Amino acid sequence: MAERVADYPRPPALVSSDAVIEVAALGVVICSTQRSLRVLETFHPPTYYLPPDSFRCDLLVPGRGRSFCEWKGIANYWDLLVGEQRLEGAIWSYEGPSNRFAELAGWYALYPGRMDRCQVNGEAVQPQQGGFYGGWITSDLIGPFKGDPAHPELI
Repeated sequence: MAERVADYPRPPALVSSDAVIEVAALGVVICSTQRSLRVLETFHPPTYYLPPDSFRCDLLVPGRGRSFCEWKGIANYWDLLVGEQRLEGAIWSYEGPSNRFAELAGWYALYPGRMDRCQVNGEAVQPQQGGFYGGWITSDLIGPFKGDPAHPELI
């Protein structure tokens, strides 16, 4: 069933998903799960948050910087370290999110464009454009999407 991102709410909604998610980065599968949380916000493709028990947390080291989301709170960034390869700041989590997003505590989100591959139910994800966005675009989504230069009114 197609979803029109223009119909997503603001403030965003947090929705459970049982989609099969697989993520690989630096030549390693870093997550495989059928349990995730999607953040749905107007004009944004969903951002998937992945549970720590399905994530290769042993490959994460604290990264530099933090960011603030008016809805979720303060995000901490993580680097992915595989052997001598390091992917800086491509993963984030909320350790103490706002009450509305409390379920996200300790779960991981990532920039799909910085991974080797991200899949939802076997479909390759297209990353949301724009360096700051972590949305996952799949064929069942109808845009336009925030961050797309073809739609400067949304940037």
